[in-house]
Amino acid sequence: MIQKTSLALCAALFVSSAVHADALDELFAPDISTPEEADKPFSMDAELGLILTTGNTESSAFNGKLNAHQELESWSNDYIIEGFYKEDEVTVEVDGESTTEQQTTAQKIFMSGQGNYKLENPNHRLFAFASYEDDRFSGYAHQATIAAGWAQQLWKNANSSFSYSIGPGYSFAEKEDGESANSVIVRGAMDYKWKISDTSTFRQLFSTEVGSDNTKSKSETSVAARINGSLALKVALILNHNTDVDPGIEELDTQTSVTLVYTFF
Repeated sequence: MIQKTSLALCAALFVSSAVHADALDELFAPDISTPEEADKPFSMDAELGLILTTGNTESSAFNGKLNAHQELESWSNDYIIEGFYKEDEVTVEVDGESTTEQQTTAQKIFMSGQGNYKLENPNHRLFAFASYEDDRFSGYAHQATIAAGWAQQLWKNANSSFSYSIGPGYSFAEKEDGESANSVIVRGAMDYKWKISDTSTFRQLFSTEVGSDNTKSKSETSVAARINGSLALKVALILNHNTDVDPGIEELDTQTSVTLVYTFF
């Protein structure tokens, strides 16, 4: 019942956003980006983080991410590839005796792409989105999503920007036990950036996919401080949440990361 209510609410938000787009423009009065920003057709950056612990306990963790943005006359596109891997020293029983061994405790890969087609008002857009996730310890063998709908750049100026997208889609999922969990969904996402100073930036990303059986949500809160023209240090808190998980598996996964970010373009 709650899931159906959420679906209906998201559908109403989708219709309302498209119908009242001009009113939102007037409310937030989006600024036109500077010529330098507008003329940049392609940008890409890579994140890399590595943690190694030795001594009484041994563990290792690696996370990496590749972000790309393409800005064309009629299209604004985003692409993401990210992965996370972790090994920990754990105690196991072998023939009645305790021993330690290295075991994989986290392993995930995520890929997504979103194309935004600009309408007559370039702040109003139609989007198409696709993603694939393989998280070994989530209870799902894989999760994939396709969605399309309305996207809008509410504002963008020298200090901050805010954009969102919302629309219907379909989720393809298979649990570890082989059970299929496919469903119609409504997907919503937002992206907020705030330039704290000339060298530091706050960013909040959030997305949710509301289906009849499962609601999958992801939040990333980060602060990045530029070290030089191309290199930055980023601290992030990432939350992944599924409402429908198998017994013994937590609904919420949290990840705190410190990474170096290199901007190629």
